Amino acid sequence: PRKYRLGMLDERIVPVGSKARKSKNPIGCLADRCKTGVPINMVWWNRVTENNLQTPNPSASEFIPKGGSTSRLSNVSQSSMSAFSQALFSHPSMGSPATAGLAPGMSLSAGSSPLHSPKITPHTSPAPRRRSHTPNPANYMVPTSASASVANTVSQPPSTGQVIQKETVGGTTYFYTDTTPAPLTGMVFPNYHIYHPAAPHVAYMQPKANAPSFFMADELRQELINRHLITMAQIDQADIPAVPAEVDSYHSLFPLEPLPPPNRIQKTSNFGYITSCYKAVNSKDDLPYCLRRIHGFRLVNTKCMVLVDMWKKIQHSNIVTLREVFTTKAFGEHSLVFAYDFHAGGETMMSRHFNDPSADSYFTKRKWGQHDGPLPRQHAGLLPESLIWAYIVQLSSALRTIHTAGLACRVMDPTKILVTGKTRLRVNCVGIFDVLTFDNSQNNPLALMAQFQQADLISLGKVVLALACNSLSGIQRENLQKAMELVTINYSSDLKNLILYLLTDQNRLRSVNDIMPMIGARFYTQLDAAQMRNDVIEEDLAKEVQNGRLFRLLAKLGTINERPEFQKDPTWSETGDRYLLKLFRDHLFHQVTEAGTPWIDLSHIISCLNKLDAGVPEKISLISRDEKSVLVVTYSDLKRCFENTFQELIAAANGQL
Repeated sequence: PRKYRLGMLDERIVPVGSKARKSKNPIGCLADRCKTGVPINMVWWNRVTENNLQTPNPSASEFIPKGGSTSRLSNVSQSSMSAFSQALFSHPSMGSPATAGLAPGMSLSAGSSPLHSPKITPHTSPAPRRRSHTPNPANYMVPTSASASVANTVSQPPSTGQVIQKETVGGTTYFYTDTTPAPLTGMVFPNYHIYHPAAPHVAYMQPKANAPSFFMADELRQELINRHLITMAQIDQADIPAVPAEVDSYHSLFPLEPLPPPNRIQKTSNFGYITSCYKAVNSKDDLPYCLRRIHGFRLVNTKCMVLVDMWKKIQHSNIVTLREVFTTKAFGEHSLVFAYDFHAGGETMMSRHFNDPSADSYFTKRKWGQHDGPLPRQHAGLLPESLIWAYIVQLSSALRTIHTAGLACRVMDPTKILVTGKTRLRVNCVGIFDVLTFDNSQNNPLALMAQFQQADLISLGKVVLALACNSLSGIQRENLQKAMELVTINYSSDLKNLILYLLTDQNRLRSVNDIMPMIGARFYTQLDAAQMRNDVIEEDLAKEVQNGRLFRLLAKLGTINERPEFQKDPTWSETGDRYLLKLFRDHLFHQVTEAGTPWIDLSHIISCLNKLDAGVPEKISLISRDEKSVLVVTYSDLKRCFENTFQELIAAANGQL
C-alpha cells in the first residue's frame, strides 16, 4: 500500500514522493481521501473544522445520523414468535437475518458508523451526547412512532426489530445500527419539582399507617441521629488524663470500651495481650477511625507487614476494613495500634444476644432429683431461624472473601463480630493475630493459612450453635449432645446438618463453599429482604431530596427579606419586588386565626413554597401588616420577582454591580 503524509492543515493529503498540491478546501480534501480509501483521521478532521470552519454546524448532514421512517415498535410487534426459538449467538457468515436485509453490494462497516469510532468519537455524535447530557425520561420508553422520516434508510427485516441507518460523510456511504430510542411525541414532563406519592410497592409494605408524609421514618431518623452523636462524642481531657490528646496522626481520642486499670496484670483471653479501643479522627482526611491498641507490644520485625498489606486490600460489606498498623509510645509504653473503619452505633454479638445470664439455665448442672425446666422454643427464649440464616449468609460471605484472598479470619468469635442496625454483621479485628503470632523463622508467612482456614470453619460452627441455643454454654463439650437435641427439636434439618458439618472433623480439607447447598434458596430470601429494605430507604431519601430543595428556597428568601441595606439604600428590602416577597413571607409564617392566635400549618407552608418554585398561575392575596393594602399577584409573578432579586444579590456579591 502507498504511504500518505499529512502536511499543513490547509493542504491536501498526498502520497509520499508526489508533489504537494495546496488546497484551501479541507472538506474537498476529506472527500478525496474518503474516495481513495484512506482512513479518516478524526483528530485531523476536528482541527480542520475548528480552524477553517470556526464552529461546526450541528445541523449539517455529516453530523446528524438519519432517523428511520418505520417505527421500531411496529417492527417488534410484527416479529414472529419463532424468533424465541432461534439461537441467541450466531456467526454473521451463517445466514444471520441482520445481513439478509441489505441490498447486494452493501456491507456493515464493522457494525458502526465512522462517527462511532472506537478510538476517537466526535463530541457531536450520539454516543457522547448520551453520556454527557441529562437523561431524557422519554428515552426510557419505547416510541410509538419515529420522530423523523428520512428517505435514506435501509431497514432490517421485521424479525430483528432494529434499524440500519445510512450515513454519508465526504462522499463515502456508511451503514450502522441505530440504537438511540426516538423520543415520544405528545409527551409533557413537568418543569418543576414537587412531593410525589410513595411508590405502590413501598406504600403497601409500610408497617405503620401514620408514617410521616414529608420526612423520613422516625426509627431511621433516630438511628442516624444516634450514629452522629457517637461520631461527634469527645472526652474531657482533665477527667481522663490517661488518654493522650494525639496518637501519631490521630487526635480527639474517645474510649469505646471501659479502659483497663493501669495496674492490670492479667491479659485478655482473645489476643493474649491487654487491649483497648478508641474512636479517633485522622488529621490527614478528617475522618473518624477505630483504633485497637495492643498494650506493651514491641514490633521487632516488619516482615509481617506483608500480611497487613494483604488485609488492607480486602473490601467487603461484612468485614471491618483494616487501614493501617503503626507503633507508638504516646501512651507511655510501647504499643501496637491497628486502625480500622469506624462504624458508629455498632455493638458486639456478645452484648446483643449473649448478655442474659438466665439463657444459660437450660445447660446449667442441677442437683440430684431436680428436673429440667421447660424446653426453650423459638420466639420464647430462642432466636428465630430466619435471623440465624441471615447471620450465616453474612458470615459465610465474609469468610469466602477472606479465604479467596489467601488469608484466614482467626477472630470468628461473638466478641469480635459487630452488629449494626437490626441484622447487619461485620467481622472486626481482622489481621491482629497475623501480626501478634507472626513467626520470623517461617520463610513463607502463608504456609499455615490452610490450617487456620479450617479452624475458621469450626469457629463458624460454634457461633451458629451458640446462636441456635441462645447461649454460649451450648458450645461446651459436655453440653454438645444436649445442644444438638435442642437444635433438632426447634430448627430445620438444614441448620442441624450445617452445624454438624462445620463441627465434625473431616478427612479432607473443607471449604466455605461446601455449605452453600445447605443455605440453598434462603440466600434469595436474604437478597429479597435487602432489596426491599433498599426500596424503603430510597423512598425516605426521595423525601429528603424535596426537603433539601425547599431549604435552599428558604435560604434564598432569607437573604432577601429584611436586608438592612443594599447598595447604600436602606429601604431596598421595603420597595419594589422585595416588598412583595416580604408580604409573601408574612403569608407563609405569620398568619393568625380569627381569635388572633398564631396559625401553624406545615402543609400550608410546603404547598405555598412548591407553588412558588413551580411558578403556577394561581393568584394569591397579600395583605400589608397595617391591613390597608391588598395586593393580588400570581405565583408566577412572585417567582419572577424572587429570581430577579436573588440574581441582583449574586451579581453584587461577585462584584458585577
